[in-house]
Order: sequence, then C-alpha cells, then structure tokens
Amino acid sequence: MERRDLLKMIVAATGAAMIGLPALASGQVPAAGAKAAFSAADIALMDEIADTILPRTKTPGAKDAGAGAFMATFVSDCYTTQQQATFRAGLADIDKRAGGRFVSLTPEARAELLRAVDADAKKQAAANTGPRNAESAEAKAHYFTMLKQLTIFGFFTSKIGATEVLQYVAVPGRYDGDLAYVAGTPAWATS
Repeated sequence: MERRDLLKMIVAATGAAMIGLPALASGQVPAAGAKAAFSAADIALMDEIADTILPRTKTPGAKDAGAGAFMATFVSDCYTTQQQATFRAGLADIDKRAGGRFVSLTPEARAELLRAVDADAKKQAAANTGPRNAESAEAKAHYFTMLKQLTIFGFFTSKIGATEVLQYVAVPGRYDGDLAYVAGTPAWATS
C-alpha cells in the first residue's frame, strides 16, 4: 500500500485530513512544555480503544501492533497543545461515558459506546461547515476523529500491519537482467 493510499483511506474513514500530519511532515515540534508523557494506564486505555476500532480477527488487531504507544508518541510529538488537550479530554470523556472505566466494559458495550461517540464526531464535523483550512479543521477536530486516525495510521504503518495484514512486495514485479533488446525499442525512463 502506498503512503498516499493510506492517507486517502484515513480521510475516507474519518472524514477529515490527518491531524498532526503537517508537524510530522515538516519535522516541527510542539511548543515548549507541550510535550507531556502519557501514563501506562493511558496507553492501556488507548490500546483497548484502538483494539475495539480494529479488533483481532484472522489477522492481528491494533493492540497487537502497539497502537496505544504509537498514539502516545504521535500526540506528544505532533499535536499542538490545544490538540493534546482535546485528545486527553476525549480519553477522560470515554471513561466517563463508560461509567468510570472503559477497560472494564464487555467488548460489545465498548463497541456500542464508540459507535455513539463516532456519531457525535460526525455530527460535529457536519456542524463545522464554513471556511475551511487545515488549521481550523484541526483545531475543531473531535477527539474520536483523532483516535480513529491514529488507530488506522499506527496500525497500517506498523510492522504487523504492513507485513501480516497488507500485502507487501518489496520490489513490484520481477527483475530480468538479461532482457533481449530489439532495435528501435525506446529506452526506459522513470518519472
């Protein structure tokens, strides 16, 4: 899978541009003091949320790929202070909606809760119509949009996602170093 295809998939699945991608692409770092570590409990919560979004089936799930640790790193390194606050408030909101602890819910109850949160995120995205630019879209992003994007991005860019779920071909096609040359055949070129 090409990187562009993955980003298109994220946009199609979440209805928004990848949040934090400009900082990742340009190598920018958040403002001083914006980097705050996530606790082991936070990472475990993010793993469980990610695994509810992309569960283990015949193939590994998001938790198997370490999605929680990936999210913690990405949020700390690529999100602005405001985005980090939205993300952290979202984790607290999910636990609150779960009656205190999301991880204590049954898999069915987790899925139902995340469907309700996803519906809220879609409503918020629909309400945020107006002049659009990357900064305003990211500033108004719902925390569940962030969680879904990071789950998909983290999973499919992990070793497990790339090698055990996606089909990976290091060099497409085969190499034939002894190809017969026919006079008048145009030379190969790449673009």
